[in-house]
Amino acid sequence: MKTTPEHDERIAKMTFASVYPLYVTKIERKGRTIEELHQVIEWLTGFNDKKIQELIDEKATFETFFKAAKLNPNVKLITGVICNYRIEEIDNPLTKQVRYLDKLVDELAKGKNIIKILRT
Repeated sequence: MKTTPEHDERIAKMTFASVYPLYVTKIERKGRTIEELHQVIEWLTGFNDKKIQELIDEKATFETFFKAAKLNPNVKLITGVICNYRIEEIDNPLTKQVRYLDKLVDELAKGKNIIKILRT
């Protein structure tokens, strides 16, 4: 599924700080913890708790966020549909990376085992 250039631009300019509280609310509502959320973010990006907080404080855009990330080599194992897009079919690399994060957070909120979420 192709995304539009406007969609991709909107995602690139969105700040991680604006989405992070939504992730927290989503996972806590389902009984998961911030520690688990950070574990998922660290697996995907390599960012530890301190770096996550720095990116929030800096109001880093997703473009900046993922430029600084060192994506996990198993990232291609993240498949499926999120926000009506099949991840494997997204052409724009940044949009795909953001959807990877969305998918992992969604799996965490749905109660999936952390070992399975981390594709280990």
